[in-house]
Amino acid sequence: MSDTPDRLEAARLDKLAKIEAMGIDPWGQRFDGHIAIEEAREKCPTEAGTEGPVVRVAGRILRWNDKGKLHFIHIQDYTGRIQLMLSKKDASEAMWSLLECLDLGDLIGVDGTTRVSNTGEKTILVTGLTILCKSLAQPPEKFHGLQDKELLLRQRYVDLIYTEGVLDRMFKRLRIIDSIRQTLRGEKFFEVETPVLHAIAGGAAARPFTTHHNALDIPLFLRIALELHLKRLMVGGVERVYEMGRVFRNEGVDGTHNPEFTMIELYQAYANYEVMMELAEKLISNAAIAANGTAVLPWGDKTVDFTPPFQRAKYGDLFREHAGCDMHDAEGVIAVAKTLHIETANRHHDVVVNDVFEATVEDKLVGPIFVYDYPASMCPLTKRKQSDPNIAERFEMFVDGMELANAYTELNDPRLQEELFRTQLQGLAEEDSMAKMDHDFVRALKVGMPAAGGMGIGIDRLVMLLTNTTSIRDVIFFPLLKPEHSA
Repeated sequence: MSDTPDRLEAARLDKLAKIEAMGIDPWGQRFDGHIAIEEAREKCPTEAGTEGPVVRVAGRILRWNDKGKLHFIHIQDYTGRIQLMLSKKDASEAMWSLLECLDLGDLIGVDGTTRVSNTGEKTILVTGLTILCKSLAQPPEKFHGLQDKELLLRQRYVDLIYTEGVLDRMFKRLRIIDSIRQTLRGEKFFEVETPVLHAIAGGAAARPFTTHHNALDIPLFLRIALELHLKRLMVGGVERVYEMGRVFRNEGVDGTHNPEFTMIELYQAYANYEVMMELAEKLISNAAIAANGTAVLPWGDKTVDFTPPFQRAKYGDLFREHAGCDMHDAEGVIAVAKTLHIETANRHHDVVVNDVFEATVEDKLVGPIFVYDYPASMCPLTKRKQSDPNIAERFEMFVDGMELANAYTELNDPRLQEELFRTQLQGLAEEDSMAKMDHDFVRALKVGMPAAGGMGIGIDRLVMLLTNTTSIRDVIFFPLLKPEHSA
């Protein structure tokens, strides 16, 4: 790649030199006393021809209409856009000279009087102009097609500036996260940080990323879940605890999966999975309202109502309804599996059941809906129902076929936990099973962990749902992409 600037960058560099020749710092200094553009818009008068108060704002130049001795410029900050009007007859020679050295994409600060233009647009009549940062990059033309979408994701900073709605969606993400934390503070939960590097890749059924610690000469894994350390803290007396953090799974990339993603796991002592359902309803409905002002939201061509209570249905009932047989009927399950081309040989019955469930039920779940009481053998960290040890007190929450939350009544019997750790499900590879032996966790359970409810929620998927976004890459600031230049 050539180090020589192209024609457009060269023109900007020429203007940069002119600004420096004026004795002005083209990269800007502190700019005290400015207000958000949204606030400046609120101060504008309501009638054309009348003047409002003097304001000071800062933002990036996005549009420019040059009418010779009169310039109309639109600038944007994180709260919105406003029009600037600059008149040569009202400007000093130095201010007009600086104006002629500006370009689209530059960051500027202005002082001026608020007013409404003859066309009804809220405007600042500029009396003072300050350069805050010269942009050497040409703003993008309109993007078309997949290749350009990849470019926008790779240059997310450009995407945030120039693609309509992206910055607003990302701010909704931040409001959703803040709402979750506020709700949990109200429920007296404590937020903690636990290790990202694990000696055992436990707590979820996923393939880990592996690394090596040189000083200790040991293999380590980037965490695939937050669960086991949080439960250790419950043993230690932190009875309501959560962590919102990054987890890492060395798996595929698609519309709902990114190898590095954000999730929250929380645990409440002396609760169960029913308490977790109530808490999930509160967390999600509050987040929907925080982001959008309402709990009734569009999702594609549908409308989803996140107003509690959510629908609830048993796993076995849904299986019978959509698969056409009882989930305990071995012959019936095998027959259905074969029609769906699901492998059955040398595989545990419940593994086949779950594959059939995913194939026949999940895309029928419009929701929001809690699916509860799963086959126990699929849930090695979950307490069994007292009335039926073949059923685990677990739920998953779905919206339009997409899993959003997973929760248990937590298993706290150290003897049963150790037995389950020692028994891998037939038909599952080691990296696909949650049942990895963790001797220290069993030791912690022997100290005594209170009966508890626990839940995990995928934050990125939640943001997708609450912003009507179909790709997980569009709600993560920097999704994983292939290297820009591969050998």
